[in-house]
Amino acid sequence: MSHKSFYAFLLAASVVAGPAAAQDAPSGKRKVKVKHKSEAPAATAAPAAAAAPAAAAAPTADLATTYAGTITQDDLRKHLTVLASDAYEGRETGEKGQKMAADYIAKRFQELGLVGPVKDSDNPYMQHFTMERSTWAGGATLKVGGQTFKWMEDFYAYGGSPFEQETTVQPVFAGYGIEQDGYSDYTGLDVKGKDLIILMGEPTKDGKPLLGKDGAASKWGNDYRAKAAMATQKGARSVFFVSFNPNDNFGKTAARMAPYLSRPSINFVDAKKEPRAATFFVSPALGAKLLGSADANVRKYEASVGAAGKPAKATFKPAKFAIKAPKKRENFTTENVLGYLEGTDKKDELIVVSAHYDHIGIINGEVHNGADDDGSGTVSVLEMAEAFVKAKAEGHGPRRSILFLTVTGEEKGLLGSEYYSDHPVFPLAQTVADLNIDMVGRTDKEHEGKGDYVYVIGSDKLSSELHKIVLAANEKNGAMDLDFRYNDPNDPNRFYYRSDHYNFAKHGIPVAFFFNGVHDDYHGAKDEVDKIEFPKMEKRARVVFHAAWDLVNRDNRIAVDSNKP
Repeated sequence: MSHKSFYAFLLAASVVAGPAAAQDAPSGKRKVKVKHKSEAPAATAAPAAAAAPAAAAAPTADLATTYAGTITQDDLRKHLTVLASDAYEGRETGEKGQKMAADYIAKRFQELGLVGPVKDSDNPYMQHFTMERSTWAGGATLKVGGQTFKWMEDFYAYGGSPFEQETTVQPVFAGYGIEQDGYSDYTGLDVKGKDLIILMGEPTKDGKPLLGKDGAASKWGNDYRAKAAMATQKGARSVFFVSFNPNDNFGKTAARMAPYLSRPSINFVDAKKEPRAATFFVSPALGAKLLGSADANVRKYEASVGAAGKPAKATFKPAKFAIKAPKKRENFTTENVLGYLEGTDKKDELIVVSAHYDHIGIINGEVHNGADDDGSGTVSVLEMAEAFVKAKAEGHGPRRSILFLTVTGEEKGLLGSEYYSDHPVFPLAQTVADLNIDMVGRTDKEHEGKGDYVYVIGSDKLSSELHKIVLAANEKNGAMDLDFRYNDPNDPNRFYYRSDHYNFAKHGIPVAFFFNGVHDDYHGAKDEVDKIEFPKMEKRARVVFHAAWDLVNRDNRIAVDSNKP
């Protein structure tokens, strides 16, 4: 699970730590076509999907229960033991293990008799696309006041860099970088094209966050990305974040993040998006130099903001500095894997069942197998596909068509699902809903020692009918706890924005996201098959199946009648 990646998790663990894996700004280069060599299965459906003579009539709900029962712990374990094995090298986007996983999934779709729907591809089950991989090239420096500061000792960055060549910068101090009703650090401040210095966290009064609710931090205090997004919206070129909190340890954070910063970031070669403000993080010593002030004066400023309950005038005179932070870039191909099951009388309408099959690869010599994230979702999709194929073969095929969609690049910023939603194989106007499965094999701390559960996110955001369908699906499957605590898009964890369903929701397509929550092994080397709780995983996958069964077989397409995404 992402949005963006492991960095978001580290951010939750420490005040200054872990910016998420922000993506590079668009390069403006032409898309490069690179052939992916693989054995191309035939696009035609195998006999398994052919309709058999109709079985004896039975109520639809009973049929749903019958075919949900074909989703078994043994089969889930069989597929996951392969995909989350060391041989697949952590399935990092664009690398050998991801290609192996794509082949495995494509061949499984073919074995089941699903159709490969991708035209003009060397493999009709694979939607190839070109990406750009960029890595910090080394030799980054920042010079201010006659002193040279070092990369990873005094500063580091994520995403793109506007400083490929040494550039002289006159920074602008923008307080906490916050703008909302009743509070704005940007009032009277023109920052278009400028480079900002912004304080981490949010103002406090009597030790409590000023802008949060019930003593909790607001999104501004919990997540630097909200500030980076606001700076981008205001037209800033870059942001230099700094924390003067004595409890923060910049050196320790930088050391912990070094292995991840040495890894490439990924973005679309042909991206046509507004560039994001570049994101840098600096030590307190460097931050004071950039502000032309001392730590004590910054703390006085912070105290004055908290006491006033609004931005205060700063006396800092930011110093000019010179910075060079180059990146090395190369192009590569990756692929989504698609399997299509045609419906009957309503076949022109489609539901999508999705999961991401990529993970984060090998870090410091350790394979990160991602059994839960998101091997669990991937094999759940495979099992659901098998169940629907069996139903069709026995004369109970879905009325609407189904696209089983396993995507790549989720850990790099939901890239595979973004590519599909921007280049859909089936028109988005005919896409009824997306059911997304990302991490359904473990238990988080909130539910240790409690009964079966699954978090459901987004089901009510665009369609009240979809929400009711999910509730009913759970009842048909034995009723476990459906936990909606993360359903609020303003929740500080921002899970609504951090998995592939969001790229359907932003196009107005109803979504439901099924998730077991994070745990100690999230994005760690110990997210292994032997820690998967297969009975819980089986039950969660069956709930999703019941919801899908209802969506594809109901008389009327669900209405889009709820909130905006």
